Amino acid sequence: ERNSTGESNMSIFGPPKERNQDATLYVGGLDPHVTEDLLAELFIQAGSLASVYIPKDRVTGDHQGFGFVEFKHEDDAEYAVKIMTGVKLFGRPIRVNKSAQDRKHLDVGANLFVGGLDVDVDEKLLADTFGVFGMMIHPPKIVRDPETGVSKGFAFVAFDSFESSDAVIDAMNGQFLCNKPIRVTYAFKKDTNERHGTEAERLLAAKNPNR
Repeated sequence: ERNSTGESNMSIFGPPKERNQDATLYVGGLDPHVTEDLLAELFIQAGSLASVYIPKDRVTGDHQGFGFVEFKHEDDAEYAVKIMTGVKLFGRPIRVNKSAQDRKHLDVGANLFVGGLDVDVDEKLLADTFGVFGMMIHPPKIVRDPETGVSKGFAFVAFDSFESSDAVIDAMNGQFLCNKPIRVTYAFKKDTNERHGTEAERLLAAKNPNR
């Protein structure tokens, strides 16, 4: 199978063994019908591709609305950000930004812990439920047993603004999801006893020019 430039597509699909983060783009807002083939067809217009990967749910096989496109050259990745952002696939505009630098700027600390989850709650349900409150910087992460893949009953959700995360806590803490009340609070910062959502984080977020 070859793409429009005559390059073989066979080796570029799926998660790469090693990825050049500076040449890798995060592509969000993907319609369920979007495939790796389609992303490759679109992004090859900006330059030669090294890999195209859309993570999929291990159980359902559905993707979570985002993927990664790695170019062979960093300049092509920069060019793709400029020309591909807002392009519509199946009527939905896609979001494109650099996987390495740009997405770090989005992580202001509006990170939530969601507990009390029923085992039937999956990432898609969380994304659908919480996505209405604002822009998530990455899909919800349900913590699962590494052996069985069964949910441990809690998850982490991160937004690009404290307005969104505050709204989620106000609206969703104590609400029922799959007939079980859930608990929504700010998550603990890594390796500390301090939760996200501090005044210092909020001040930094307010000054962040990338918002």
